Amino acid sequence: MYQIITPKTEQELEKYYHLRWQMLKEPFGFPPGSEKDEYDSLAEHRMVYGSDGRVLAVGRVHFVSQDEAQIRHVAVCSNCRGKGLGSLIMTTLEQVARAQNAKRVITFSRADSVAFFEHCGYQVIDNPIIDIPGGQPSNRRQMVKKLSEFDGILRHPLWCKELQETWLNKIPITQAMGIKVFQYTGAQFEVRAALNANINMHKTMFAGSIYSMATLAGWGMVHLLLKETSLRGSIVLGKGEISYRKAITKHPIAKVHLNNIEGELAPLRKGKKARLRLQVCLYDDARKCGDFFGEYYILPEQASDDLLAESHPPAP
Repeated sequence: MYQIITPKTEQELEKYYHLRWQMLKEPFGFPPGSEKDEYDSLAEHRMVYGSDGRVLAVGRVHFVSQDEAQIRHVAVCSNCRGKGLGSLIMTTLEQVARAQNAKRVITFSRADSVAFFEHCGYQVIDNPIIDIPGGQPSNRRQMVKKLSEFDGILRHPLWCKELQETWLNKIPITQAMGIKVFQYTGAQFEVRAALNANINMHKTMFAGSIYSMATLAGWGMVHLLLKETSLRGSIVLGKGEISYRKAITKHPIAKVHLNNIEGELAPLRKGKKARLRLQVCLYDDARKCGDFFGEYYILPEQASDDLLAESHPPAP
């Protein structure tokens, strides 16, 4: 189990810098303290904690211009490599840059780390440059990544991009409401909406808009579960119930967790209808505001084609 934090206390910062020195400076003979530089006070720092309290990965990001951020000092504990922690740190730092409206992120990567950054979506944009740490030349490559709103999604960002495009093309009102896929981890799906596009006379979010956001969050989670299991079908909402506890006045959020889903998709493999009942938790930023319970039916493709033919019979 991992936890991503911003190191703030003296103890956290000590652990953060120690791993940075241990992995990035000590192997080249540099003393403790050499891992720090003049940009640390201006940067955003993140580190990954293990369940045993050990620091497993670290990294930082700082702005070099209004539109451009630079990621540096990414390090992963030597016995934790190959577990995706480096990519997790990169995604976290990119999210920080994106939240501050960065359009791209750059790195100056050592030759032995170029492949890792390419895996994270970066491209070499310049000839090798010469860095001189301690008087010893070291070839580095400048790399860049243009940020998009889907880069920060932890699991299957292309699926989420496809889902967003489906909503925009088939349910155009989602664009007017500012409803967007925000995150998918495999265990949880999160959707957000723009409050200013759904505000009522009381300066709170329309109840109908909350219902629509919740319905789409449930629909989207079912869609992604179908993709995860390599199944196909038409998703329809059979029944929906919602409870509004508090008004939404800041940041509308809808979350669906795998633990809050009942039912099976297996009947689809036999050409039969499947049913899932799920709970969508509604938030205003971090404050819980209500719950939506939806019962979704997934019709096998042949069945959905038959229903379409019955609804629209061929002309004589």
